Amino acid sequence: MARLGAFCFPGTGHLNPMTALARSLQLRGHEVVIFGIADTEARVRARGIEFQRIGVEDYPPGTLQKLDEHLARLNGFAAFRFTLERVRNSGRMVRRDGPEAVRKANVEALLVDEADSAGNVADYLGLPWISIALIPPLLRDDRFPPFWLGWAAGQDRLSRLRNRLAIYLLLRIAAPIFRDTNRQRRAWGLKPFRSPEESLSPLARITQLPEVLEFECAGEKPARLYYTGPFVHPEQRPAVEFPWERLDGRPLIYASMGTLQNGSEGIFRTIAEACAGLDAQLLISLGDGLDPAKLGKLAGDPLVVSYAPQLKILKRAALVITHAGINTVLESLCEGVPLVAVPLAHDQPGVAARVKARGACVVVPRHRLNAARLRKAVILVLQDSSYRSAAQVLQRTIQKIDGPGRAADLIEQVLKRATQPTVTAVSASAAATAVTPVAAVTISRIQ
Repeated sequence: MARLGAFCFPGTGHLNPMTALARSLQLRGHEVVIFGIADTEARVRARGIEFQRIGVEDYPPGTLQKLDEHLARLNGFAAFRFTLERVRNSGRMVRRDGPEAVRKANVEALLVDEADSAGNVADYLGLPWISIALIPPLLRDDRFPPFWLGWAAGQDRLSRLRNRLAIYLLLRIAAPIFRDTNRQRRAWGLKPFRSPEESLSPLARITQLPEVLEFECAGEKPARLYYTGPFVHPEQRPAVEFPWERLDGRPLIYASMGTLQNGSEGIFRTIAEACAGLDAQLLISLGDGLDPAKLGKLAGDPLVVSYAPQLKILKRAALVITHAGINTVLESLCEGVPLVAVPLAHDQPGVAARVKARGACVVVPRHRLNAARLRKAVILVLQDSSYRSAAQVLQRTIQKIDGPGRAADLIEQVLKRATQPTVTAVSASAAATAVTPVAAVTISRIQ
């Protein structure tokens, strides 16, 4: 069995799936330690995962809340730029503090969120590592629009040209991140990256996005990219007090804008107004972005809570109104629930576009959001059975996949291949002496 380290972006939408993956590996006898900042420690340890703190100087307790509160007030391109700057700052910290933390933890391989910079730490220390895509994978392929755009994946020349231009823009915006990275790689004596693909694992990329939700494109899928399924372990979710007695038996509309960009009172007021008077009950989960008392009385008198036990609520929901965060979308589809998506930023437009392409979602762009337009979308999804049927088709496919288990299988297989000595004309004993000590330990433990 192996001792593995993991790095992921410090947000609930990344921590939940990463700890679920870590739990699946633990159940197979592996040891997993997650490296992170102070504000994530309690959540990781509460899920039974070992934790090592980094970023003590840069990220004292309370920093994450301040960053999230600022992000909650942003949307669209402004939110995207702010997040890129957060990724840049986090990358500097990881490259500075990561090597010593990984050495002390005595891990033999790393699992690295694609939004994190720790693959460089692995390269510096000579450790094998695997990229984990907790949002749609980064693809520099003009058959696919970048994950932060809500375009369909047209295969005609104009669509592919549009995709190429969008990819170019993304690379220009992210250029400061790669300059910082290459500066450190040169200081470490490592080869600088010439393209974003080189910053991803040369061994494997594992995504929790099910292949059934990826755009259908002609030709082969990118090399070393493995689609699995949602990384969820229900028993890891913290208990949430909820007034179950207040559910009145009408069809349930569940509205959640996630845990990062949920600070806009206007969005929740629009949702309430859109659903008022429908033969359905609206449940709004604020995700701790707002105080329910601050909202006051909303149109239609919906049930409003700071947090809802989402996995249980989805089993009762007739419809989900969501920002199209990948975890809420996947958890909804696992229950066969159709969606109305109001993407706000980040990967959300790309996630919404993928579900829309499968017929299980209506998308209302943020810049076009108003109560009348949202109400029309809600009524359409509630009354047109094709949306629920499409969601149930996806449900049947996704439920066949044990996402964390499949990912754990791949991790074991990839690390075993990566650390297995190649025996050619020399003897097996001579080949064994050529294997690094870290690789030798990993081989014995994985096997």
